[in-house]
Amino acid sequence: MTSTLYQQIQQFYDASSSLWEQVWGEHMHHGYYGADGREPKERRQAQIDLIEELLRWANVTQAENILDVGCGIGGSSLYLAKKFTAKATGITLSPVQANRAIERAQSANLNAHFQVANALDMPFADNSFDLVWSLESGEHMPDKVKFLQECYRVLKPGGTFIFATWCHRSTDRQALTADEQTHLEDIYRVYCLPYVISLPEYEQIAREVGLQNLRSADWSTAVAPFWNVVIDSAFTPAAFWGLLTSGWTTIQAALSLGLMSRGYDRGLIKFGLICATK
Repeated sequence: MTSTLYQQIQQFYDASSSLWEQVWGEHMHHGYYGADGREPKERRQAQIDLIEELLRWANVTQAENILDVGCGIGGSSLYLAKKFTAKATGITLSPVQANRAIERAQSANLNAHFQVANALDMPFADNSFDLVWSLESGEHMPDKVKFLQECYRVLKPGGTFIFATWCHRSTDRQALTADEQTHLEDIYRVYCLPYVISLPEYEQIAREVGLQNLRSADWSTAVAPFWNVVIDSAFTPAAFWGLLTSGWTTIQAALSLGLMSRGYDRGLIKFGLICATK
């Protein structure tokens, strides 16, 4: 089951990443539209602003050796490497993404390295990185505990872990309804996700694996406008032709963008943040 999921994730990003870069740019993650979600801004600037706001929120002003878990085509990795004059390492399940990230690093003359690797079994020694960064990859992980254990293992003592991921609403007061579960399962199917959990559940796991100085936040309101912006830009001539040539899984994902927008609108989908140290 897990190997099939990994194949699905790899094939999804192998097929869609070049289209995403062509139409939407190198940052394959949400944008930040102000704490109230009402700041008008260009989508790519909003994505850069999300990186900067995460660093500010986590009080990270410098890093020397960075790991980007689920690096895409290197958007965050290269941005951080340049910002901090640091060494960055990125891992992804997609060979297409890794190769494109390598090309971009070489073109930018940055100290960044990319490889295909499994985030649940990372090929790095203990205590290797002073910043472990995971921006919207946790939702793909079939074992959330093992994922956070691995992030903790490769983090240096005193290092910082910054984690942003798709969650569902807290179930402390009310369990998910059948309709909500169906909505989530539609998202899982389209975006190759095994399941998502709530932010409080992630906090509990983070504590159990040993992370210290834990802070969390819900930035759903700040990022929710992103999906409507993407929907508005998804059906330009360039995007439409790219979709036709990228295969059914990518087409299905584009046609299903509204699932995420509606998920935010109904309070089902949450954008959860954790920062912690070792």
